[in-house]
Amino acid sequence: MRALLSVYDKRGIVEFAQALTATGWEIVSTGGTLTALREAGLPALSVAEVTGFPEILDGRVKTLHPKIHGGLLARRDLPDHLASLETHGIVPFDVLAVNLYPFEATVSDPDVAEIDAVEQIDIGGPAMLRAAAKNFATVIVVTDPDDYDAIVHDIEHGGPAHDRRRALAAKAFAHTAAYDTLVSSYLGGGAPTGDAWPEEIAFAGRHARSLRYGENPQQRGAAYRRLSVGRPYVGVLDARQLGGPELSFNNLLDADAAWGAIQGIEDPAVAIVKHTIPCGLATRPDLVEAFEAALAGDPVSAFGGIVALNRPVDARVAAHLIETLFHVVIAPAFDDDALARLTRKKQLRLLAIPTDARSDSDSGALDIRPIRGGFLVQDADTHSTNDASWRTVTRRPPSPTEYADLRFAWEAVRHVKSNAIVLVNDRAVVGVGAGQPNRVESVRIAVKTAGYRAAGSVLASDAFFPFADGMEAALAAGVTAAVQPGGSVKDAEVIAAVDAADAAMVFTGVRHFRH
Repeated sequence: MRALLSVYDKRGIVEFAQALTATGWEIVSTGGTLTALREAGLPALSVAEVTGFPEILDGRVKTLHPKIHGGLLARRDLPDHLASLETHGIVPFDVLAVNLYPFEATVSDPDVAEIDAVEQIDIGGPAMLRAAAKNFATVIVVTDPDDYDAIVHDIEHGGPAHDRRRALAAKAFAHTAAYDTLVSSYLGGGAPTGDAWPEEIAFAGRHARSLRYGENPQQRGAAYRRLSVGRPYVGVLDARQLGGPELSFNNLLDADAAWGAIQGIEDPAVAIVKHTIPCGLATRPDLVEAFEAALAGDPVSAFGGIVALNRPVDARVAAHLIETLFHVVIAPAFDDDALARLTRKKQLRLLAIPTDARSDSDSGALDIRPIRGGFLVQDADTHSTNDASWRTVTRRPPSPTEYADLRFAWEAVRHVKSNAIVLVNDRAVVGVGAGQPNRVESVRIAVKTAGYRAAGSVLASDAFFPFADGMEAALAAGVTAAVQPGGSVKDAEVIAAVDAADAAMVFTGVRHFRH
């Protein structure tokens, strides 16, 4: 029996080779793996000894040889294949253990030189993995050091069953597919060139955790971290959980929405999210004040929600957090006193999220949505607010106070499901209408939620008002200014309604639908 071992990640490789050697296997190896095995006192042949051909081109060519690939691809059930092996003096391989050059780690440095990145594109490794995986009926293919012990156990008990071999082959192909996807992404694949999207596109993920279930108990669920080149995207999967039970599928969705809602807000800010919708969002000079203002936005909906804060949580903030039932609190950090208070609530999950990596608000991020039989891809809605391009369309311009609230409302509304209406007063959300089939109903819901606080508030609408009725409902509740994209054939009627109430309105020319 013969095994070919050629790994970059050398965890457990010596022990794996020792176990194989102890049962009479012959080991063939390359480069650093060969050195590690021989230093451990293990007998191992070099690939050059097998092929009769030295490594060339600084190691770029060493395993691309018929005596390697013939030994991996030969079917033992075909007499012609066996005859060819004998004719050419090829000894078949029964195990292949390969993992690949660290391309992902190399390109995680945004300043890496192209020549250095290209040198980490593995050629021989994927070729061997694909060959062995194709021939999984007779070759055991291993990509993950964590599988070594189980494979040794299988070998000692007659070898892996067919289903196990097939599963290992699938894992190998998934490994090379993810690797190739990262290489393609680095070279520009998957990104539109001008107005043209690529004919083929691939995305890769790595298992981060299994979940108790999906959105509902009858659905299985798991979380995968999206693989990317350059600095990694920061997200809730990168957070350290400091307290509370296991995160659920819905916890992660809502935590992601809450964290996204406070990105880009420089002052202390707090978002409270329920079912991915910010029911509370506020910024203040002090984090406690921001939390109180966010909670006041809709204290009924906030119950059982997710809280995100863009500043570290101290004992003073924690004292306010524990007064309401929340399922997750996510922040850059928690001091010891805050942890002591918050961990008393056993159902409360605490997430400390790093802030030193890029976020999805960075240029180039893609928004991927599954549909039956496929998926949709678009640029992420990272359009930054440029109020210099805003246009006042009413007789009265917004006051400075209204204008500050309009800017805040416009940033908030992009995080709300369409048809989205957000009411803001003093840089705090006081009413939200979301996900309704018509915009006027969203206005009514936002106004009802705001109650008396609608008077003197400003309004943001993610898309234009198709008729004046939605804006009329807001004005009747006391809204004094509005921001919206404009562009409706009924714009003149909407503007006239706002003018009649001596209110103000600005057009942005930008839409923020979020389906």
